Amino acid sequence: MWKNENEMFALMKEKLYTPVVGDILDVMGFTHQFMPPYIRPLQNDMKLAGKACTVLEHDVFGPQKKPFGLLTEALDQLQKNEIFVATGAHNSALWGELLTATARMRGAAGAVLDGWHRDTPQVLAQNWPVFSQGCWAQDSSIRTNVVDFRCPIEIGQVTIQNGDIIFGDIDGVVVIPQAAADEVIERSLAKAAGEKLVRKAIEAGMSATEAFAKFGIL
Repeated sequence: MWKNENEMFALMKEKLYTPVVGDILDVMGFTHQFMPPYIRPLQNDMKLAGKACTVLEHDVFGPQKKPFGLLTEALDQLQKNEIFVATGAHNSALWGELLTATARMRGAAGAVLDGWHRDTPQVLAQNWPVFSQGCWAQDSSIRTNVVDFRCPIEIGQVTIQNGDIIFGDIDGVVVIPQAAADEVIERSLAKAAGEKLVRKAIEAGMSATEAFAKFGIL
């Protein structure tokens, strides 16, 4: 269905939406894959699909020997189609204009923050998907350090491994385990196509009970 990961991620953004992916993950036994609902896109039409570059941060309290910790190192090693996924610090914004520019120029696919962003107009002007808890201007230089990256992290109910597939839209952000990604995506594409058939049948007069009995989709 796709020749390379560029085609796969493009197909996901064109054809899929997070509810159908979540449904398939549930059926396959992956029942804790959604990030908390407070992690939202900066604009409702933003979608992202890519591989997680996991980033672990923590709160600090005052000037640091190395401001921001390993933040610049984490940014400078981002690769094409990767998504900067960060958690662990909540006393400041974790993302802003210059981080967006750096990640975008490296070919990264987006950022997902279990925390705040700032520079909202300047981030939006770059037309690049950022998902966060919301906007807050407080600076991170004396409040937040990146302590590790490409390591396991937890956001809400989901454990995220570096390289897992991240998919996000207006309904949330879901994590697809890397080892199961091909099957999850293939089955999600099939279910999305099936839901279109069910909708047509219902709009043609079929009852919900009849549609579910026939298609097994609701």
